[in-house]
Amino acid sequence: MSYRGAVPPSTQPPSTQPPSTPTLRAAVRVVVATASGLLTAQAFPTHDVWWLAPVGVALLSAVTIGTRWRLALVLGLAHGLGFFLPTLSWSGVYVGNLPWVALSTLEALYIAVMCAVTTVVQRPLLASRLRPLAYAAVPLAWVLQEWARGTTPFGGFPWARLAFSQADSPLAPFARFAGAPGLTFAVASLGVLLHLAAGELTHRVGRPRRGLPAAHRPLGAALVLLGLAPLGLAVATTPPTAGRAVSVLFVQGNVPKPGLDFNAERRKVLDNHVQGTVDAVATGHPAPTLVVWPENSSDIDPLQNADAAADIDMALQAVKAPLLVGAVLNGPAPYISNASLFYRPGSAEPERYVKQHPVPFAEYIPYRSFFRNFSDKVDLVTRDFTRGHEPGGFEVPVAGEKPYWIIPTICFEVAYDGLMRDSTLQPGRGASILAVQTNNATFGYTAESEQQFAISRLRAIEHGRSVVHVSTVGVSGFINPDGTSVDKTSLFTAAARYGSPVVRTEVTPSDRLGPVPEYAAGLAFAGLLALGLWLRRRTARVVRADDGPSAPATERRDRVVV
Repeated sequence: MSYRGAVPPSTQPPSTQPPSTPTLRAAVRVVVATASGLLTAQAFPTHDVWWLAPVGVALLSAVTIGTRWRLALVLGLAHGLGFFLPTLSWSGVYVGNLPWVALSTLEALYIAVMCAVTTVVQRPLLASRLRPLAYAAVPLAWVLQEWARGTTPFGGFPWARLAFSQADSPLAPFARFAGAPGLTFAVASLGVLLHLAAGELTHRVGRPRRGLPAAHRPLGAALVLLGLAPLGLAVATTPPTAGRAVSVLFVQGNVPKPGLDFNAERRKVLDNHVQGTVDAVATGHPAPTLVVWPENSSDIDPLQNADAAADIDMALQAVKAPLLVGAVLNGPAPYISNASLFYRPGSAEPERYVKQHPVPFAEYIPYRSFFRNFSDKVDLVTRDFTRGHEPGGFEVPVAGEKPYWIIPTICFEVAYDGLMRDSTLQPGRGASILAVQTNNATFGYTAESEQQFAISRLRAIEHGRSVVHVSTVGVSGFINPDGTSVDKTSLFTAAARYGSPVVRTEVTPSDRLGPVPEYAAGLAFAGLLALGLWLRRRTARVVRADDGPSAPATERRDRVVV
């Protein structure tokens, strides 16, 4: 037998050929998707490069467009890990890497599913004359993804949304009109525009890549611009800041040391806040209408410990103004409560607000026996917190003027759209300001506190309210209704600040809309999905009709372009 110069099969050397082109392309896509997540992370505090958020969306859109859902799933996961691992690194600073990696991976899975479902919607549209609609699916998908991870599981974790990176952006005023979901839609839409612009540039300087054909690019851009038209109006509108100014004092008392045992020295945190209040009064500043302390400012239950109650009364007598105190209360048994207590001079008992949304795995452990199989750190939470069932609000008297309302929210509650909206819009409340009481001692010198402060700034714009954001350890500050901050403090310092926030009664367009932007995004995305399924079936019918019953199955399958 002659091999005509070929090496016999039994003696051929192992293949040294490089990986196939599709494999290389997929690998490059994964690298770019990871980079897009890392870039998006730089948009958030403490980096604050807000314009990198739409850049990250653009890169992710570019590498996922037209791919099959399995590859899109991987690309979305790569983006999500590149984004959440650095952004949420504070979650493991004192409890180890497992909670940090687990939380980041869980959040990344939402982006993975988003990318997979988006490509399922896009592929039939890309193969049709309705190709520009494929790009409209991207910002809709971002809104729905953030809604999903902000509500599931265990009530969700709506941290690190695109909107929350935009407190310093010219886009931020849009939150006043469509809330955080609308602002996320705007950021993602800008990302799509960048993707289209990059595709057009590539087309002009070299070989056009897979994407929107030249004939469709103007229509695609027009669709996105149409969606952004209200944004232009919002950005051109300065959020109103007028209102009656009231004097408020906040006290950031600091803690003995950062970490999970910040309150190991009994009553030390409370003593710090009492002393900070007394020292502020001693400066001779005119008496405020209200004093705000942070979450956990009383590290022992003042309703069951006479010495703690006496300390708070001493501060109350010194300042001669109502005092809002954050405290952990025993009960109802076997639970404990994270509460805001509102003390009035001369009143025997404080009014209270109980945190409505305790944080899973931090303030309570769902399915404790099950999760103990993975980590014994679940037992660091020795008692579960119960949840409150209604928004809080306390009327603050002002000598010679109308009273106003202070609306408290506690810690991570500031990230939940519905909770913040319901708190702001309580019936029967007059002019109000918002208080965000938080304890960031358990996150050390990380970006968590700055990220939370940025969320409060966006809430001020969204609801048209002044915000008093006060932490045990910083950062704290007064926030105006336009999102600008005043007297911002540093981490792990003791500070007391007098401010003059304005009280307002306005109901913003965002508050009137409520969850409508998310409902609209869901309906629009479902419509695109239904349209895509119809196009897929129609294309398959056309191919079968053209081929006839005698055509080989493989040939018929090859002609299906979706």
